[in-house]
Amino acid sequence: MKYLCLIYSDEQAFERIPQSEEHAVLGVCEEFSAGLREKGILLAAERLMPTSTATTVRLHGKRVAITDGPFAETKEQLDGFYLIEASDIDEAIWVASRLPPARFGCVELRPIME
Repeated sequence: MKYLCLIYSDEQAFERIPQSEEHAVLGVCEEFSAGLREKGILLAAERLMPTSTATTVRLHGKRVAITDGPFAETKEQLDGFYLIEASDIDEAIWVASRLPPARFGCVELRPIME
């Protein structure tokens, strides 16, 4: 079954860490992703641009409403995702609990509707 691991973190806190530490964290993420890819678990993974670059689009009947910024103001923001193939929810939880970005926030697991 496919699961989307949604990575949430406080993007302002992450912006405050030194660039060298950010590069180290990203390196760990790349290594971990490569390991998941080799096992056939990882289907896709991407980091998102900051919420300041977001555009929210809503439909009101036939009228389109566009708002700069994220869908909702929250303490933690959607920072990226991993799309994985897991045998069951337990394996998906095992993978999510080991994702390096989980140290900076949380991971929401969502099964993909087939």
